[in-house]
Amino acid sequence: MEFRLKKRPRLEVKAEVVSLESKYPQNVMMYHYPPTDDVHIEEFEELALERLRLLRVLDRASTRNLRLLSDEWKEYVNAELTREGLRSYLRLCSAGGGTKHEADMQARRRDYISHFILRLAYCRSEDLIRWFVAREMELFRYKFAALSSTEVKQFLEANKFEVQPLTEAQKDEVKDGLYESTVGQSVAKIELLDFYKVPFTQVMDLVRSRRCYLKAGFAYVNTHDLVSIVGTRQQDEIERGLLAAKGLVEEVEGDERISRMLKALHNSYTGKDYTVCRDAAVPIESLDQLSKTSMPLCMRMCHEHLRAQHHIKHGGRMQYGLFLKGIGVTLEDSLRFWREEFTKKMDADKFARSYEYNIYHNYGKKGSMVNYTPYSCAKIIKEMATPGDCHGCPYRYMDPGSLKTKLSSYGLSASAIEEVMFFVSRGHYQIGCGKYFQITHNATAEPTINHPNSYFEESQITMGNRQKRTTGSAAPKARARPDIKGCGDRSMLMGDDDDELWRIAETQERAMQSQKAISEAFDDDLDLTQIDY
Repeated sequence: MEFRLKKRPRLEVKAEVVSLESKYPQNVMMYHYPPTDDVHIEEFEELALERLRLLRVLDRASTRNLRLLSDEWKEYVNAELTREGLRSYLRLCSAGGGTKHEADMQARRRDYISHFILRLAYCRSEDLIRWFVAREMELFRYKFAALSSTEVKQFLEANKFEVQPLTEAQKDEVKDGLYESTVGQSVAKIELLDFYKVPFTQVMDLVRSRRCYLKAGFAYVNTHDLVSIVGTRQQDEIERGLLAAKGLVEEVEGDERISRMLKALHNSYTGKDYTVCRDAAVPIESLDQLSKTSMPLCMRMCHEHLRAQHHIKHGGRMQYGLFLKGIGVTLEDSLRFWREEFTKKMDADKFARSYEYNIYHNYGKKGSMVNYTPYSCAKIIKEMATPGDCHGCPYRYMDPGSLKTKLSSYGLSASAIEEVMFFVSRGHYQIGCGKYFQITHNATAEPTINHPNSYFEESQITMGNRQKRTTGSAAPKARARPDIKGCGDRSMLMGDDDDELWRIAETQERAMQSQKAISEAFDDDLDLTQIDY
């Protein structure tokens, strides 16, 4: 009997992957030179918003006072990256740099290019620069911490760091000093660590905190603390790059396609689109109860102001009206809701002449026919309420005494109010809103609040009136919803079995619209090589 050895098929490596590996050899890059890739305007914006979402995750971890790179910090950041759909960045931050899969190469490319794009947006003021540098350095430290000892050595060699790795004999000569200066590690673990000899002036922060051994003008630094050296150079590199980018702002703003996006990037909303509610239709008869149970403070106060005054100024009508549209109030019900309330102080003809058009306009049925999006937290926080109006973020515009009184009237205890005020007093209005949610819903953890409609949606899920969306190929059938039923637009397909059809139709429509816009306005690609850093 003969046995033939079957050769294992060879995996062909695409030329593109080889090219990407040569350009982006590791997960951790020093961002020395601008990328030479041609980037289409559509990808340009996609990469910018993707990285902004990443940096905002790190910012939220910072405002929660989680110690950088602690287990709690990593757990929170990893969960948020997963929730935001940023799995490629999660791989960069946790998988080291030893893999050569195409997905990893593409992730490195997106990381590198998006960093340079955001330089153009964040070089415009000292506040933006400080925020950007702080977040980028947190990202750098997270990625560097995931490198193996071999990858650290490769990184040091590739970037020409003047550090001398100690041989075993050299380590043995200074082992007593290494044991005493290496905090939080057992002797057995210290013997497994790699150490480097560097001029002590390069690691003054380690010297001040006594986290390295000093001898004859040199510091002996282990692999974990080496980030102090490379991080200093990385920060210098980023700050110099931002200065260079600032000199290019005028040139970049000559292209209106990207100028508008870069200027507004920092305050851009990057979460879920609430333009149209496909989950449920909210009957206006339930709004009084929902305002108490499921609306954030900004919308609850708008609702109460409207019920008490039977009128609300334009800013409040826009903020609250678009919110109602987003949670599932239909156009017909919206017209009835506003008409019934306003006609308690005016006749029906005046309401029709002065206010109906604006409601149709917000639903995209008149005027420019644009289906307007409900306001995000970032936009609402920027709004300042004028006397007699109620729009804007109460956590920002109300004085501490009035805010405490309002929270107390809503049933919060003194200790609960202090928990909310702790964040509000430090300017963390959205975290304060999340704390309010946690207290009023008896939730185990505070949610991340970026949008009033996400607050409402999370509240309904917590109370069992809605089912959380899954990301599978087909949505599961929802259980009975006692308070909220049906769909936002009664002319649309009804029922949960049509969700997949809706996704397919929307995807095709977006693709067609995107292709049309590209062919009409953006025939040429944006060549990053033309931006001379």
